[in-house]
Amino acid sequence: MFWANLLHLSFNMWEEQEAKSPRGSPPRLKALLDIRKARPYLRFDELFWQKITGKMAQIGMNMVVIDLGDGLQYQSHPEIAVNGAWSVNKLRKELVRLQTLGLEPIPKLNFSTTHDTWLGPYSRCVSTDAYYAVCRDLIDEVCNLFHRPRFFHLGMDEETASHQSLALYAVMRQHQLWWHDFYFLVEQVEKNGVRAWVWSDYLWHQPEVFFRKMPRSVVQSNWYYGKVFNRKIPYVKAYLDLEQHGYDQIPTGSNWSFPENFEKTVAYCLPRISPGKLLGFLQTPWYPTLPGYKQRHYQAIKGVEIAIRKVATREGK
Repeated sequence: MFWANLLHLSFNMWEEQEAKSPRGSPPRLKALLDIRKARPYLRFDELFWQKITGKMAQIGMNMVVIDLGDGLQYQSHPEIAVNGAWSVNKLRKELVRLQTLGLEPIPKLNFSTTHDTWLGPYSRCVSTDAYYAVCRDLIDEVCNLFHRPRFFHLGMDEETASHQSLALYAVMRQHQLWWHDFYFLVEQVEKNGVRAWVWSDYLWHQPEVFFRKMPRSVVQSNWYYGKVFNRKIPYVKAYLDLEQHGYDQIPTGSNWSFPENFEKTVAYCLPRISPGKLLGFLQTPWYPTLPGYKQRHYQAIKGVEIAIRKVATREGK
């Protein structure tokens, strides 16, 4: 079983949003809207990245999921990269360093239309021939760069109108088109000998369709960031439903709302998901990889450390 952390090379996930936050909005919402604003330059600090990954290795974590976005100068599509984006050679060297630390690097490119600002002009060409060609090229290139990784995270979360209510440009796929594009992306990953990995929140809203159409080969990451774990909560029940239907899972927690969420996620899922279907756990701090957010990042790692210790104690290690 692995213990993973999601870190961002690129943090350009959201379309430009309404400049003014709603009247009376709490300071955190205003700050969140500012963080979400896409920038034409890389928001990333390499030294801080090295500190975070070093701490991860020290506490026994063994996987890092890297959200690449427009933070890489793709050879197939260099026009996507922002100023300061990493070269392909730089990434190759970093992947070696991570492996030396004992951290398995896994690529992530989120193709949800709610989170695909990193695609640049192609984010406004969704479901066209040009779009499919770019997606295919990027997936092929990344699979090659990561030397056929064990997984490839495709994102695909929150593609709804409500999640784009503040966006100046909003687009969403639904019904058969969503599934057509989803199958296309999975096919591009699998033809490279890699396993597709996605967020599972489609399940929350259309469970019958989800279980009829979602391939068992695709790894599922249901996510829930609350304090209370009760099967009456749909987001919590999803873990049990995925288990019942035989999917491989990587349950996902976060310190986004509560610092103790990750350890609670582990405590809830570990006895309820069969060992053969529970591949590991993923932590998601959801902040740029910058020193200004170090407390968030270190808090996230601390949550994983607590969970690892509790599991080791329970198993008598």
